[in-house]
Amino acid sequence: MKKKLILESGEVFHGEGFGANLDTDGEVVFNTGMTGYQELISDPSYCGQIVCMTYPLIGNYGINRDDYESIEPAIKGLIVKELCDFPSNFRNQLTLNEFFQKKKLSGISGVDTRKLTRVLRSKGVVKGKIVDENADENAVIETLRTTDFPTNQVEMVSTKTAYANPGRGLNVVLVDFGSKLGILRELTQRDCDVKVVSQNVTAEEILLMNPDGIMLSNGPGDPEDVKGASELINGLLGKVPIFGICLGHQLIALACGAKTFKLKFGHRGGNHPVLDLKKNKVAITAQNHGYAVDQESLKNTDLEETHIALNDRTNEGLRHKIHPCFSVQYHPEASPGPEDANYLFDEFIELMESFKNREPRIEKQDNE
Repeated sequence: MKKKLILESGEVFHGEGFGANLDTDGEVVFNTGMTGYQELISDPSYCGQIVCMTYPLIGNYGINRDDYESIEPAIKGLIVKELCDFPSNFRNQLTLNEFFQKKKLSGISGVDTRKLTRVLRSKGVVKGKIVDENADENAVIETLRTTDFPTNQVEMVSTKTAYANPGRGLNVVLVDFGSKLGILRELTQRDCDVKVVSQNVTAEEILLMNPDGIMLSNGPGDPEDVKGASELINGLLGKVPIFGICLGHQLIALACGAKTFKLKFGHRGGNHPVLDLKKNKVAITAQNHGYAVDQESLKNTDLEETHIALNDRTNEGLRHKIHPCFSVQYHPEASPGPEDANYLFDEFIELMESFKNREPRIEKQDNE
């Protein structure tokens, strides 16, 4: 079936449709990963987005049962240069086309993804739509320009009901803003007793669970659209150790008085170098975010910068100067991507144990 991708900026890319024969619209972004397409299409952080893969051959190892990052994908569509119809891998169970058909997702292949990526790098992320070859281009462009996409992506992908992933170790509450299963995997591998809660949870409800630590997950969209997150974080700061990843990182910054801004075309891929300012050590990281923390806005806060991106010098990590709280903009759970930053989960364990075993504070009496 012949399809075309139409951008609000006027560009049109022709190709062959795959998956469900449905029109789909969303914010068009690009990802530079050579592998990891299954983790990508099941990553809740891509909610509402159509992703262009810069690597030319996609689907060559199929879809397997192990590499999902969520049960139901939130991605709107996929753009590839060449789609593999006959994957070769001992874990393969479905082709990418079959998976998209079953999940009622639309994709388009045969697109000049290099040209599309240059458009996105030049103009920034834009709205786009995958439509039938015979669709009226001018009408689609006008609709895209006048349509506002939803801003409640976190609410859409967050769990509606709290659930437990039992362990015999430290008690961690994972606030699900669109969490990847990789985060849960890393915590359970360290024997943590994890309770996963919805994004609309209150600090009081979390503290009733008597946690040893709080994990603020990744998630989609603009951090300023996540209502109630600053109140939640400020209600927990100083009372229990906190570790934030990606959107969780940005929400910690906002809660502490810093600001965020939208990147021109974002960081999405598994090959982003990040410098640890304390250790003077570089890690190659997996990233997926369209917003970043404004470094200038950190000056009047209790946050200090701990990591920066070497590609564009944007902020990649924060630590609270007073309370046990730290965060990173990238994905240390490495799903998909390199495992250079996996040690951060061990640092979170150490922080929780240190806080748990700290000397209790003795309050002075008024007559002393």
